[in-house]
Amino acid sequence: MEAAPKARRIDVAGALRDAGVTGLIAFGLFLPLIGFETVTDIRDELILTTRWPLLLALLVVIAAGRFAYSVAVAPWLARRAERPKAATSAWQRRIRQWLVPFAIGFVIVYPIGVIAIVGFGGALRWVDNFGIQILIYMMLGWGLNIVVGLAGLLDLGYVAFYAVGAYSYALLAKNFGLSFWILLPLAGILSSFWGVLLGFPVLRLRGDYLAIVTLAFGEIIRLILINWVALTNGYAGVIGIPRPTFFGIPFTADANGFAAVFGLQFSPVYRVIFLYYVILALALLTCFVTVRLRRLPIGRAWEALREDQIACRSLGINTTNTKLTAFAMGAMFAGFAGSFFAARQAFISPESFTFIESATVLSIVVLGGMGSQIGVAIAAVVMIGGTEILRQLNFLKEIFGQTFDPTQYRMLLFGLAMVLIMIWRPRGLISTRDPSVFLKERKTIGADLVAEGRG
Repeated sequence: MEAAPKARRIDVAGALRDAGVTGLIAFGLFLPLIGFETVTDIRDELILTTRWPLLLALLVVIAAGRFAYSVAVAPWLARRAERPKAATSAWQRRIRQWLVPFAIGFVIVYPIGVIAIVGFGGALRWVDNFGIQILIYMMLGWGLNIVVGLAGLLDLGYVAFYAVGAYSYALLAKNFGLSFWILLPLAGILSSFWGVLLGFPVLRLRGDYLAIVTLAFGEIIRLILINWVALTNGYAGVIGIPRPTFFGIPFTADANGFAAVFGLQFSPVYRVIFLYYVILALALLTCFVTVRLRRLPIGRAWEALREDQIACRSLGINTTNTKLTAFAMGAMFAGFAGSFFAARQAFISPESFTFIESATVLSIVVLGGMGSQIGVAIAAVVMIGGTEILRQLNFLKEIFGQTFDPTQYRMLLFGLAMVLIMIWRPRGLISTRDPSVFLKERKTIGADLVAEGRG
C-alpha cells in the first residue's frame, strides 16, 4: 500500500513576506501609470493630478492575491502534482460528448433568445458587440491555429492577412460594384496568395527568427496601407463600403428594403442578425475544414512538422510544401474574416490592423490550447466577451470617480489572466489532444504528454 503524501506546512511568514515584496514591486510599477494622471484644466493647461485611492486599492488586491496564492494555491498545485492520475469519470465523458452539440445549438438560437429576453431595442448591442465580435475572433483564432497550433510556425503578423482581406473587399466593392458573395472567396484567395509570398522567405527559419520576420511582414503591410494614399486613402481609410444584401434585398428603410419587402417594421436589428448568421456560417466552415484537414495526410504532415522538422524531412515529407500550405490556409480564413469585417463596418482604416490584433489572436490560440478547436472557442468567448463586459461596468464610476474607464485596464486584466493560465494550465485550457490517426481504438493524449517535442 502506498503511503499517503505528507501534509505540507503552510509558511504564513513567508507568504506575508512574498506579499509585501510583491506589493512594493507593484507600487514601483504602477505609481507612474496609475498613481499620477495628467488632465487639462479650464485654461487648457496640462496639470498633474494623483489617484491615490485607486493605486492603494490595486496594491491591496495584488498583495492579497499573492498572499492567497502562497497560502492556498501553491500548496494545492503541489498536492495536485503528487496525486495519481484519475480516470475520466462518466459525467466528464458525458459533458465532452454533449458540449459541442449544445454549443452549436446555443449559437444558432442566440439572436432569437436575446430578442425574446431584451426585445428589439436591446438586442442590437448584444448580438453585434458580443455575438458578431466574438465569432470574428473565434474564426481568426481557428485560422491561426492551423499555422501555430498544427504546423508549429509562430506567426506574429497574422493581422496582415486580415487587412488584405478587408482592403480587397473594400476597394473592389467600392470601385467595381461587385457583390459581397463574389468578393468573399476572392478576398480569401488574395490573402492566401500573400500567405504563400510570406512563406517563401521563411522556409529556413524557425522559432524566434520566424516570429521576427512575420512581425516585420505585418508592419510592412500596415505601413503600405498608410503610405499608399492613392489606393488606400492612408490614415483616412476607406468609407462608404457597400454592405451585403439578402439575395439582392438591401437592409434599408426605403420601399425596396428588407423590412418593406417582408412587411415588417424597419429596424437595424434585421441587418445585424443577418450578419451574425453569415459570420457564424463562416466560423463553422473554418472549424469544419480545419478538423477535416487535420485528418488528411497534409494535416498529419503539419503535426509532424511541429514536433520535429528534421525527422519530418527524413521521413520524406516535403517541408517546403507543408509550410506553404499552412500559411496559405491560415491566411485564407483571415481573408474571409477581413472581408466580413469591412462589410460589417462599412469603414476601415490602418488603425484596425495593428500588432495588438495579432497579439490578441495569438493569445486566444495559446490560452485556449494550441491545436484545440474547443479551447480556441472558449478563449475567444472569455477574452473578447470579457472586454465587452468591461464596457458595461458603469457602477465602478461610483467607486473610483466619473473619470474611471474600466476598458483602460483590459490589457492589465488580460496579462493577469495569461499569468494565471500559465501557472494553472501551462499548455492551455484544453491541453489534451485527440489523435488524427489511431490503431484499433481512439485514445486521448493526456496533458502530461502534450509538451514541446511530444504528443
